[in-house]
Amino acid sequence: MLSYIVKRFLIMIPTLLVISALVFFIINLPPGDCVTTIIDELMARGDPNAARKAEEIRKLYGLDQPVWVQYLEWVKGIFSWDFGLSCQDQIPVSKLIGERMALTIIMESATIAFIWIVSFIIGVYAATHQYQPGDYLASFIGFIGLATPNFLLALVLLYIGKVYFGVSVGGLMDPQFVDQPWSWAKFRSVLEHLVIPVIVIGTAGTAGMIRRLRANLLDELQKQYVVTGRAKGLPPMKLLIKYPLRHALNPFIADIGTILPEVISGSVIVSVVLSLPTTGPMLLEALKSQDVNLAATFLLFVAVLTVIGTLISDLLLAALDPRIRLQGGATR
Repeated sequence: MLSYIVKRFLIMIPTLLVISALVFFIINLPPGDCVTTIIDELMARGDPNAARKAEEIRKLYGLDQPVWVQYLEWVKGIFSWDFGLSCQDQIPVSKLIGERMALTIIMESATIAFIWIVSFIIGVYAATHQYQPGDYLASFIGFIGLATPNFLLALVLLYIGKVYFGVSVGGLMDPQFVDQPWSWAKFRSVLEHLVIPVIVIGTAGTAGMIRRLRANLLDELQKQYVVTGRAKGLPPMKLLIKYPLRHALNPFIADIGTILPEVISGSVIVSVVLSLPTTGPMLLEALKSQDVNLAATFLLFVAVLTVIGTLISDLLLAALDPRIRLQGGATR
């Protein structure tokens, strides 16, 4: 097991390097750079020194160097937690993303927990009560969740909260805590404001998980070993938990590697609609302004979550199902 984990971590290094290179060069593909907007603003004001100032800014951010040199400088700074300067905010990226990254991790962790808990309960109930009213209700919820865009659900909740209750459901904390250091009161305010974003972002993921778990469990419940267990008089709950449910959870656990980036990418537009101070709106603005250092750092963070999530899912699958081997080779 230890050797397998070490090998996987060694494989992660070139994987993340390739991903970081692709991300960095793709962001640089469109014409222009983050200084283009600054030049346009200076020229609109009639500044005669616009060209000279633009060159100074490009030199400050290293944009006068070839793209591959910029990439190497950015990668070199990663190991010292220095992701370069943000062109649009003119401050270090590491300082800019600090609190937003913490809020993003809190929100995404709560969303994933919501998806797993709700999906597990509803999926198991729907599979064990096939063609009953509860099963039809779960299927209806699943179809609605898959068909409804997250941002549309966010807009509906904003409207209902404002028109019918006179409150705003936007934001991730009370206004007085926005620029304040972390405290128990601020953390409690964040928890109170997490309910709406978690429901909105987790709806689509929950719907998909319910459908997959229901289908997998129904398939297992119809196999011969379950019929034999019933014939031997095993208690229904013990039979369900010990055998078919464990096997049906394999795809459920395997989704860990993909659910992390899906939740983060799905929360970008929702964060804009609900005015959430997370990394989503900042990433969107960074991509629009071609702020390479800021955008590449966010996308590298998503890539790290993906490879770590895949490793966690592989380890959990091996622990859940003894038929799955982490190492190659066969035994007789």
